[in-house]
Amino acid sequence: MFRHIRARRAGVLLAAGGLAVSGLVALPSTAAPPAPNPVACENRNNNSYDKLLDCVSGEGAFEHLEAFQAIADEHGDRSEGSPGYQASVDYVVETLSGAGWDAEAVPFDYEGTDSVVEQLTPVSAPYDHYVAEGSGEGDVTAAVTPVDVALDPPRANSSGCEAADFADFTAGDIALVQRGTCAFGLKAENAEAAGASAVLIFNQCDTPDRCGALNPTLVPSVVTIPVAGLTYADGEALAQDGSTARVQVDYVTKQSLNVIAELPGENADNVVMAGAHLDSVSGGAGINDNGSGSAGQLEVAEKLGNHTPQNTVRFAFWGAEEIGLIGSTEWVADQSQEELDRIALYLNFDMIGSPNYFLGVYDANESTFPAPAGVPIPDGSIVIEETFESFYTLRGEPYDDTQFSGRSDYQAFIANDIPSGGLFTGAEGVKTDEQAAIWGGTAGDWFDPCYHQACDDLGNVDMHALDVNVDSVAFAVLTFAYSTESVNGVPGAKVPGNFQIPAPAGPEGTFQ
Repeated sequence: MFRHIRARRAGVLLAAGGLAVSGLVALPSTAAPPAPNPVACENRNNNSYDKLLDCVSGEGAFEHLEAFQAIADEHGDRSEGSPGYQASVDYVVETLSGAGWDAEAVPFDYEGTDSVVEQLTPVSAPYDHYVAEGSGEGDVTAAVTPVDVALDPPRANSSGCEAADFADFTAGDIALVQRGTCAFGLKAENAEAAGASAVLIFNQCDTPDRCGALNPTLVPSVVTIPVAGLTYADGEALAQDGSTARVQVDYVTKQSLNVIAELPGENADNVVMAGAHLDSVSGGAGINDNGSGSAGQLEVAEKLGNHTPQNTVRFAFWGAEEIGLIGSTEWVADQSQEELDRIALYLNFDMIGSPNYFLGVYDANESTFPAPAGVPIPDGSIVIEETFESFYTLRGEPYDDTQFSGRSDYQAFIANDIPSGGLFTGAEGVKTDEQAAIWGGTAGDWFDPCYHQACDDLGNVDMHALDVNVDSVAFAVLTFAYSTESVNGVPGAKVPGNFQIPAPAGPEGTFQ
């Protein structure tokens, strides 16, 4: 797939085995032979870059996306705890096992919530919501009292920020407050002090990205009553005269599943791990977020199943990511230090086919984005970043940095000093004119206009981004399956063939 595409910028080459300086790009001028047929790809040992990259494709990954969409169509969505999530787990285990991997669904327990937000009058409707971090428990049916809310643009408000806002509040009512001015925790504390039986916090909708369901955090504030976050539209409905509602929050122990699959290598004590979360948000198929990352891993796994790598390769499909990175966090916490020491590195693939995409690599060297306070970047992570950058350079694809923020499933790994990196094509960020000129798409729109919405379906994927990034997943996995010496010092083996890898051309710098 690479051999007939000229690199965007000529540069220094890196040898395939250890990423050491070698020479200049030399690509053949003759057309590449046709890719092998699917039967050959699935049956042969794809043990080199040429073989593996000829076989993996966006079209192959899209077949798995079609399966995820069919599951969501049958069950409503693929969210944590739903029949659709269980069906997704079954599909992934069956696919991996059929491809020759040792795959199993691994259970984990976590503290979850059973919750309801339902308007009873003057309309009857259940509402999607987030239970606030730090919410209390309870089951309340009562009148809804809006507290100093602003429904007319620009919707600037200080709803619930002062005790005086509750001067006429009727104790026992449900307080309806709006995002704005002060911390969510302060709004909830003031409501509880005024005698509210529950608190509903709805979004402000002063900008397009602040209209969806609010996911509030109350901590370090402490309340004992139920608190939930809502969309602006649902808050507006609840602000009607005569509104009554039921709000219920109960904390319960729940069980879910991660899928863990291994391709045993010659070195069982040096594990190359990659992961993608499998769950969707409630109410959606989750095709880009994160069917794309899961499908990319499945496509690579199917084409690697006949290979015995130098290092053991482990793929994870995480549960409960959308409600707080729970599956990956629980799995890492369950591992002994000896087991964690076996993991050479972790690669994360979360949203790799956004319809209004840019090609992003986690910025381990902080050349564009300083990591947030408290987010460690383990030694070796920069090598992972450069490996993905070299791939994009070889393909002639412009790329840019995306923040090494810890806001996906690699967080638990970097917290345990495991080198990490990954790919991301954008979510609710707004594409600039400069970025549209480089990657195409629509300036002024989100990179994924259907992020966390029901429209994240099969029409919400850019096939070029998906195809390029499936190759990128394959490239990085195969590179480190042979050797992680440049990351953690463990000697490996050279990838067969004379495949030449350029040094990174450098990020486009569109976020600076």
